Amino acid sequence: MLRTADTENGQVRGLPAADPRITSFKGIPFAAPPVGENRWRAPQPAENWQGVLNCFEFAPISVQDTPGVGDDIYCREWHVDPEIAMSEDCLYLNIWTNAKSADERKPVLVWFFGGAFQWGYTAEMEFDGERLARRGIVVVTVNYRLGAFGFLCHPQLTKEQPDAPCNFGSLDQQAGLRWVRRNIANFGGDPDNITIAGQSAGGGSVMAQMACRDNEGDFKRAVVMSGMFGSPYEVNDFFLPQSLEQAGKKGERLFEYLGVRTLEEARKLDADYIRSKYSELRNNGEMFFTIVQDGRFCTQDPMAAFINGTRIRVPVMGGNTDDEFIEYIHAADDDELADKAKEYFGSRAEEFLAFPEAGVRTKFGYAPVSAPELGVKAAFLGEDRQKDPKNCYYYRFIPDIPGEDDPGTFHSVDLWFFFETLAKCTRPFEGRHYDLARQMCDYWANFIKTGDPNGFDINGNRLPQWKPYTNNERSEMLFTRDGAKASAEQNGFVRFLLGAMK
Repeated sequence: MLRTADTENGQVRGLPAADPRITSFKGIPFAAPPVGENRWRAPQPAENWQGVLNCFEFAPISVQDTPGVGDDIYCREWHVDPEIAMSEDCLYLNIWTNAKSADERKPVLVWFFGGAFQWGYTAEMEFDGERLARRGIVVVTVNYRLGAFGFLCHPQLTKEQPDAPCNFGSLDQQAGLRWVRRNIANFGGDPDNITIAGQSAGGGSVMAQMACRDNEGDFKRAVVMSGMFGSPYEVNDFFLPQSLEQAGKKGERLFEYLGVRTLEEARKLDADYIRSKYSELRNNGEMFFTIVQDGRFCTQDPMAAFINGTRIRVPVMGGNTDDEFIEYIHAADDDELADKAKEYFGSRAEEFLAFPEAGVRTKFGYAPVSAPELGVKAAFLGEDRQKDPKNCYYYRFIPDIPGEDDPGTFHSVDLWFFFETLAKCTRPFEGRHYDLARQMCDYWANFIKTGDPNGFDINGNRLPQWKPYTNNERSEMLFTRDGAKASAEQNGFVRFLLGAMK
């Protein structure tokens, strides 16, 4: 087995994974520590080392709120260790490979974790790459800076370093991807067959990397899980890139809150002090979480780039869980609903109101609909309108999720299934859940290898056919309690909303 490998900075040694046919390399530096003068700068080259670097454990996680101290579902699910090491020195990646030699050129997955760009880390137990590596994939998980450390924007930064004034977390991801391009052949991977993938903010990261034309040629396909959003109701600017001016004003307020006036002073502050003060400010609504249109890394809205064909156009797999990010019309009664329908749909208001779904009322509002489902489908329809459209595969995750908390298909729960890591979860999953996870991981592995999820599962059985989502054939793959089921879109309400979206 390939237990040692060369990198551009020195040799690394990994350990056998739980399956000894796989080697895991954890904590490989891909850039210099972003500390001191490197704080709020683009990632700089890592320094060389002598001898063999033992890459046996995950490196410290990015500076963020301490995991595992809350009572929310994510602290119960996987942010379980309040003692996990944390440091501003966090630019490391991890690799799982079943290659026996460096010349095997296996397909590569580069994974970006989610967490609203405030939380998350590669050491989360659901991101274990072993099951994908068993399927012949070289899996790479890339860490990046978060919150005020990764997404600060400030006029002084814009003036002093115009080539990289912000978007530092995104630049970390880009640097990790480029490191993989330069080095992954030494781990048995194919640098010309890379898929980038992520979920939630990680999915948004994939969208941003696809919208960055400088990345042309660095990857062959992409997976966006719960990372595209659309609404037919109120225009939601939550995920839209901000201007340098907008984001810079937030940076000025942070400096005031930190008690500093200059960038030099801010770079000398203790990282934990910045984390603590930023958390207070963020909890009052001043969050650094979206990319900024800096004219360098980000020159366009990633969602618009997908729809209008100006992204890096590669095949994409994308979808959502059924219970996440539901949009509503906020109206006090049926009369106000009718007024809002006229506001949103104009001359088509009566057509909208005729759908039974329009009259569904919950404690949150009328006409509930999935923002990620609409976002993914709108993006895929945009691609379908392009010349020589690239295949785009839509999924919806709708099985039963067990547990006393009766969680439904909550945001992120599908990660246990795509990575096939259910055995690490405390939920009382049964055999059917493990069967579904195996299918989902098989589809994912097939897509990573070829850009087409179809083919055979790990046991040699042919998987149900998954067709691309197009205007003429609205094909979906439903991941249900009874396994993967191909379906044609039946929901006329969703079709109406997609046709009416701004």
